[in-house]
Parts: sequence; C-alpha cells; structure tokens
Amino acid sequence: GGRGMRRVLSEEEAKEAYERATSEALSAFGNGAMFVEKLVEKGRNIEVQIMGDNYGDIVHLYERDCTVQRRHQKVVEIAPAPFLTPETRQKILDDAVKLARHVGYQNAGTVEFLVDNEDNHYFIEVNARLQVEHTVTEEITGRDLVKTQIAVRQGSHLTDLGLTQESLASKCEGTSIQLRVT
Repeated sequence: GGRGMRRVLSEEEAKEAYERATSEALSAFGNGAMFVEKLVEKGRNIEVQIMGDNYGDIVHLYERDCTVQRRHQKVVEIAPAPFLTPETRQKILDDAVKLARHVGYQNAGTVEFLVDNEDNHYFIEVNARLQVEHTVTEEITGRDLVKTQIAVRQGSHLTDLGLTQESLASKCEGTSIQLRVT
C-alpha cells in the first residue's frame, strides 16, 4: 500500500528518490527491487473483479472505483465506477479479461488500472484474491463471490454456476458504496 513509492518530477530528484524508495522497500518487504512507472496525476483507481475456473472460462463482474484513498489505502469504493465513459469502461473490462485469459487465471481476483484525465488506462497489478471491497461488487451483481470462489476451487464450471458474461449483463444494477473509517 504505497510503501517504497516516490514521485520523481526531474532527473535531479531521481537518485535520492531511488535510494530512499529501495531502502524503505528493503526494510518493509526484504526486497529492494524497483519498478519505474508512469506518473498518472489525478488518476482514478479502477479495479475489475474477475473470476476464472479450471476450464478456461473467465468473466468480469464489472468494476469499482477506489480512487478516494488516504496514505495509499482505499477509503471509498463505488461500483460501478461513476465517471467512466461507456467506451473506457468496456476497454478496461475487456483488457482485464484478456489478461486473465492469457495467463490461464483460475480464481477470484482483481485487475487494477489507473485512468488518466484523457481516459487512457494503465495496468497496475493483479491481486490474486478477493479484496475487502468485493462486497460492493456482490451488491451490484447479486453474486456471492466467496461462495462462487469456493465452488470454482472445488471444480465447478462457471457455466454450471450460472455465471456467464451474458447472465451478468442482465443482472448488474444499481450502485453500491463502501466507506472505511480511518
């Protein structure tokens, strides 16, 4: 959650920021390896909930906006993300499923993206588990994700569980918001 991250706006800042970030990461995680990523200022943090079974089927269960954060920890989660254009939403959902399909993903998970003010989206990471905020997705889809994840791990096909992209499209409704007290 933000440990080892540094914002670098000029070449002069790079060396000190690198040394501080690697030191902090090494201390916190036992690994000082560093990734350099594009800075997306005032970006929106969008997460796509996915589910993959053992037979190659992957579905998305739409997205959440987790932009409101305090010290890199999510404070407000909203599903579906309120400020995405339909075109940007579909691109993000398609990319999340494409990524999961490419790696043969099998489980519940979350694919995270940043969206800039021009609606470009950038992949951040995959969390190979349910996250605390999965409940907002359950509210808009009517799916119990814990129960679904257990059934998938026990060998059920998503289709046997009635979980197809088409069935989800007809059941996604409303808005759900989760707030955390910090």
